[in-house]
Amino acid sequence: MSDIIRRDPRAEWIARNRLHPLHAAMQPAQHSWMGPNGVIRKNPHGIGFIGPNGIKRIDRSGAQQGGATKRTAAVEVQLPLHQVPAPAFYISVVPDMVGGRLSSHDRDLLGLAHQLAGKDGAVLAVVFGEHKENAFATAGVDRLLVLEGEQFSGYAPEQRVQGLRAVDNQFSPRHWLLPDSRTGGGELGRRFAAALGERPATRVWQVKDQECIGRAGAGLQDLARPLARLILAAVECAEPVSETRHEALPVELSTTVARSLSRIEDLGAVAVDPAAIPMAEAEFIFSGGNGVKDWGLFHRTAEALGATEGASRVAVDDGFMARDRQVGASGTWVTARVYVAVGISGAIQHLQGIGACDKVVAINLDPGCDMIKRADLSVIGESAEILQALIAAVEAYRNEARRDAA
Repeated sequence: MSDIIRRDPRAEWIARNRLHPLHAAMQPAQHSWMGPNGVIRKNPHGIGFIGPNGIKRIDRSGAQQGGATKRTAAVEVQLPLHQVPAPAFYISVVPDMVGGRLSSHDRDLLGLAHQLAGKDGAVLAVVFGEHKENAFATAGVDRLLVLEGEQFSGYAPEQRVQGLRAVDNQFSPRHWLLPDSRTGGGELGRRFAAALGERPATRVWQVKDQECIGRAGAGLQDLARPLARLILAAVECAEPVSETRHEALPVELSTTVARSLSRIEDLGAVAVDPAAIPMAEAEFIFSGGNGVKDWGLFHRTAEALGATEGASRVAVDDGFMARDRQVGASGTWVTARVYVAVGISGAIQHLQGIGACDKVVAINLDPGCDMIKRADLSVIGESAEILQALIAAVEAYRNEARRDAA
């Protein structure tokens, strides 16, 4: 038998054709990739990946049995429980909790806290007001402190600093971690640092060898300084916790937080035109592609939902949307909490641009397109019919809310 390695032209053709049903089976597994900030991310759920706790990921999709394109029933795997009965110290984390849930930035922060805590320390999460999160245990929270009260609602940074100082007096955390974000963590962290008399480490993207490495020089340089007690971390500062369950035991303050005489009056939220929000800062994006045939209906749906409009490159090139609305590697990288893709098949550049979005909803006729595979929720059908039903559902919901208010 000859030792010459023969090429398979048919297999190569299938690997190039994204519409072929066996296309996914011909693709090499992606174990690492570069994130939007230039940090190399690893796939902790990849087949054969061995995590820091020695747990080896196994294939639960059926790919190892030749069923790469057919999902089989997944067996629920019970992650090992990480317990710290008597913590030697605490690492406190104050997540942004946008919308009452942990964001990807918050989860990266908890991963960094887990690294600093090690085996003897415990991660203490401090949350203000009511929340909707039910996955604190799998995100790496050992102790959960919820500061409830009317004084913490709305925009109340001074009162929240008072609450954090009470936590600092009772638990004496070794480190404080807050997200260096525009959604509250950056401002709160700097106010808290001023109250404690600490010099915070800002825009930190890596902690190693008892040093904080942060971005400087408009993000073009790295600045290293000794490990600070108060750290304001950027996105992708660490891998999120994914291999362990934590207790998330509720704790309480031993004293009540005194009301401060606030010099800031919260006048409530101000209505903002979604079209005026920059794509990179939008939390809810309604994006259209080549599959949208009625653009007037698309605009009415986006207005009814109160979403910022986006588009694929094809829709922009065809003149249906402005160039600044283009989403993707050749357009704008977005970090929306919810991204709705209408009639977008999912080119690789577009998928790269929405890689940091938390939840992706796809509306498409093709159940095998790449966007459907990426989406957390998929709706298969004609986009016009689905958008009309969506507008009707929104109007019915608002009419019911008005009747309840009356």
